[in-house]
Order: sequence, then C-alpha cells, then structure tokens
Amino acid sequence: MRKFSLFSLFLILTLFIAACGAKETTGDNASSKKVYKVGVDTTYPPFEYKDGNEYKGIDIDLINAIAENQGFKIELNAMDFGGIIPAMQANQLDVAIAGMSITDDRKKVVDFSTPYFEAGLTVVVKKDNSNIKSVDDLKGKNVAVKKGTTGAKFAQENASKLGINVVQFNDSPAMFQEVSNGNADALIEDYPVISYAIAQKDPGLKIVGDRLNGDQYGIAVLKGQNKDLLEKINKGLAELKKDGTYDKIVNSYLGE
Repeated sequence: MRKFSLFSLFLILTLFIAACGAKETTGDNASSKKVYKVGVDTTYPPFEYKDGNEYKGIDIDLINAIAENQGFKIELNAMDFGGIIPAMQANQLDVAIAGMSITDDRKKVVDFSTPYFEAGLTVVVKKDNSNIKSVDDLKGKNVAVKKGTTGAKFAQENASKLGINVVQFNDSPAMFQEVSNGNADALIEDYPVISYAIAQKDPGLKIVGDRLNGDQYGIAVLKGQNKDLLEKINKGLAELKKDGTYDKIVNSYLGE
C-alpha cells in the first residue's frame, strides 16, 4: 500500500511538472513572432540607403513601423533592385519594399499593397547644361538609367521615338556620376530620389522639364501567396497614415 501511495504521489508530481512545462512552452510560442524576409535596395536614398552599418530611409522606417504595428518581425536583405523580384520567385524573400513602382508587368508576378508614395519620372542633366530643357531635347543623346527600374523601362520603350541611346547602370550613384562627369548627357530617375540626392549631396545635377509620368510605389509579395501578410501590410499602412506616423517618417527625409 505504501509503495502504491508513493508511486501515486510521484505520478501526480510528474504530471503536474509536465503540465507546467507545457504551459510555459505554449506561452513562449504565443509570444514568438513570425519573421519575414524583406528585399531592399540600399542604393536608393531617400527610400533606402546604408549609413555605416545601419539601414535607413523612408522604406526602412515604414516597413519597420508596419511590422511593429501588426505584430511581426522582419529581416532585411539588401540586393540590386533588378534581383529582388527574381529572389521572391525563388522563395528567398517574402516581401519587397524598394521604391518599387506599381506597373502592369510587375502585377503579373507580384501582388502590391495599396500605394504608399506618389513618385514620377523626371529628366536630369548636368547643372551647367543649358541645351537640354525637357525630354524633347534628348534626340541623339546618351541617356543613363538604372537597370530594372521604371526609368529604364520608359527609356527603352521610347528610345526610337525620342532618338536616344540608353546606357544602363546597376546603381543610382554610378548613374549620377556618369552624367556629372559628362559621359552621359542626361539620366531618367524617380523625382523624389533625385530631388533628395541634389538637396543632400549636390552631385552637380539639375532637374529639367515636367515629370514624365505619375508612378505610385507599392509594397510587394509574390502573386497569389502571403495573402494574410499583404492584408497586415495594408492594415498597418492605413493605421500609420491615420495616426500621423506615416507623415512623420516621410517628412523626416523630404521635409514638409
């Protein structure tokens, strides 16, 4: 009888400890957050750039704020802009936020969030260039663009019409330098990006003419996948706009 009683007591204590352990594990799992891999292009200020060992920019601050608002974590993966969508297709990324314009071609492979920024392409020339005043003056000129961007797409699709020679680069700084050095006559870039570059670093460039289009930026996930994540992104973006966080982020880089 004594052996039975001791065995019963031991069994009860074992079950109690196991129950406590199970509860603790459940609590840990409940507090853990899903981690999503986010593709960014850190050669694209003011949206994404690297300052020392830290990533900064409108896109960086925005996706971090959305993640915090919606209760998930992110892991930033920096790469060339042209490699972001292929990386998503290879299941190496869950999300892309890289000053990515919403286009019909991209919609074939990714699903976009609601637009988060109004951009638009513009023509840029060397500061002392007085001959090129608009896109109509580009005939016979070398025009620099960044690979994989809507600027590159616009230039290639209109090359014959405009009579231009398109020269492609992997990153924005190299493209800017080509025009500053006089090796290219002009470049086509998103308006906010070049405006920021001119204001912050004075690369010896200036904007000429009107905007060429009215691009909108969106946050992307692979088409037909991560529907729940896209809903969280849209919900978080809407809440950040409502509570003023979105304006605070944008204004910190572009001013009011």
